[in-house]
Amino acid sequence: MKVLFLEPFFGGSHQDFAEGFAANSRHEVTLLTLPPAFWKWRMRTASLVFLQKIKNLNAYDRVFATDMMNVSDFMAMAGPDRPPLVLYFHENQLSYPLSARARQRKPDVDLGMINITSALSADQVVFNSRFHLDAFVKQARQLIKQIPAPRPGKVVAQIQKKTRVVYPGCRFPSKPLPLTACPSDPPLIIWNHRWDYDKDPERFFRVLARLKKKGIAFSLAVLGEQYALYPEVFDQAKEIFAGEIRAFGFVSSRTAYQSMLAKGSVVVSTAIQENFGISVMEAVRFGCFPLLPRRLSYPELMPEQFHDDIFYQTDAQLLEKLTRHLTDPGACLPLRTRLSEHAGQFAWETQVNRYDRLLEEASVSPPLF
Repeated sequence: MKVLFLEPFFGGSHQDFAEGFAANSRHEVTLLTLPPAFWKWRMRTASLVFLQKIKNLNAYDRVFATDMMNVSDFMAMAGPDRPPLVLYFHENQLSYPLSARARQRKPDVDLGMINITSALSADQVVFNSRFHLDAFVKQARQLIKQIPAPRPGKVVAQIQKKTRVVYPGCRFPSKPLPLTACPSDPPLIIWNHRWDYDKDPERFFRVLARLKKKGIAFSLAVLGEQYALYPEVFDQAKEIFAGEIRAFGFVSSRTAYQSMLAKGSVVVSTAIQENFGISVMEAVRFGCFPLLPRRLSYPELMPEQFHDDIFYQTDAQLLEKLTRHLTDPGACLPLRTRLSEHAGQFAWETQVNRYDRLLEEASVSPPLF
């Protein structure tokens, strides 16, 4: 089939997903993208921009769109003879945590409504984890309850009928990877998340400061994508941990990035928002042991028998687990190996088959009303 992939925010995990799918799908995928900036404007206007760029929509068998656009507008302007449209949610504006600055302003309720009407309009809806779907459903119901009477009925139920959970693919090999007991000396801590408030970097560096005060030896790689504006704690950390830092900033080379992950002993997340966690899964695949908060999407992604080893709930628990891994990094090699093998199932070469079948099965849905 010929698939038109619409990505209004072509950066970070959105770009990674789009390129991974296009490179691995058995279908002919055409990427149509917009730069990763002005995301609120993208949600409101991307549909119009895309339709002006598309010469012949009916030249495609399927449309695959992501959440940062108004699918309702797109479908209304595309007309009744359009191909089936599948909508994929990386995130949603209903359950996404607000920054401290945003909480001081009146919330953009219309952005959440765009997500709701987009899901209602799409022929097929896909979420990247069960946690994400459940969070969306909960917040959508709460928002609809705030609508002055008369309220629209059965909206969430109609969305749920055509919704599936499919984990994203990751750009790493599916075959087993050889791991070493002590890939770096002193052991390397990996932090490979986007430099933003929703990843709670303040908590991460606060725990590292306590670790350093205890005299525990470690090295540090602070990776992940950053934009012009990012939390100032990163600049502070660059000075505080100058002696420990081995890498600091986004690594554009895929080979160099994966090589750095392979040197890591531990990957840490302190996120307050994570609907899947590609960066964590990448690090685990290349041999890092994950230390993660016991919430968000993480519990459904990690083998249950290892939950007590992987998850923490407090700063003290994270500090204790970090100390244990850093003082005896070779002890967890069997666990690192098993978790790396577990992560292999999320390689694109495996996951793409689920997306290809989903697109093949999609059809134009009947009118809702």
